Amino acid sequence: MKMMNRVPIETVRPRCNPPGLDLPRLGLIALATDMTIEQNAARLIGWDEAVVHVSRVRFVNPTTPDNLRAIGPDIAAAAELLVPGVDLAALAFACTSASVTLRNDVVMTAIASVRPGVPVVTPSSAGLAALRALGACRMALLTPYLAETTAPMVDYFEAGGLAVERCACFGLADDRDMARLDRDTLIEAAVSLDSPSIDALFLSCTALPALDVIEAIEARIGKPVVSSNLATFWALRGLAGLPPPVPALGVGRLSTCPFPDWSQST
Repeated sequence: MKMMNRVPIETVRPRCNPPGLDLPRLGLIALATDMTIEQNAARLIGWDEAVVHVSRVRFVNPTTPDNLRAIGPDIAAAAELLVPGVDLAALAFACTSASVTLRNDVVMTAIASVRPGVPVVTPSSAGLAALRALGACRMALLTPYLAETTAPMVDYFEAGGLAVERCACFGLADDRDMARLDRDTLIEAAVSLDSPSIDALFLSCTALPALDVIEAIEARIGKPVVSSNLATFWALRGLAGLPPPVPALGVGRLSTCPFPDWSQST
């Protein structure tokens, strides 16, 4: 027997705010296996400053150059899933080693094919801009990757005009292990790379739990420390017209640097 609804259903006339009255919206494409990026996003972009929309792109460990290159064909589809039909102030492809292995221009072209006109940042392009903004000329590089995945990172920064004076890696193949790196292990490895010849230190990998150790490392070496996620969200904030992260967040010297002219930074 068909049951009749005993309660009348009323249709209430809705009223929506026009586009432009809501907060800026930012897009973030993360690897399927990244366990760190969203937590860092919540810390570096306040809920009352902007809305961060996250899409995931398929990735299969180990983190080798071949597997990173395999991400390329899926980037556009991941970007297309980010709130279709809604304007984005900026968009980040959040994998440092993949952006270097694939090349930033390839990543940006893929995203532009489905989100034309949206400024795009990667951790490597943001990292280079951040180190330049801090006045660094000679750097040290610490990665959690295998040596074969780390080598292109050295080439990238040197091609960008920075001398990589010292470099070390943890030799990990799985980015889920990278996300579980012990705090003291990370600090001591970073501090061990300090030398009179370097101006700054870059901690590569969006999965790396680096945000909480930046100030501790800076206090030990007396020099700026930049991580992939700090640089990425510093750049996203700048592209969205937001001020730099406040120093009270405890994320180091970059938190006081104004965002540069992006066209001169990548």
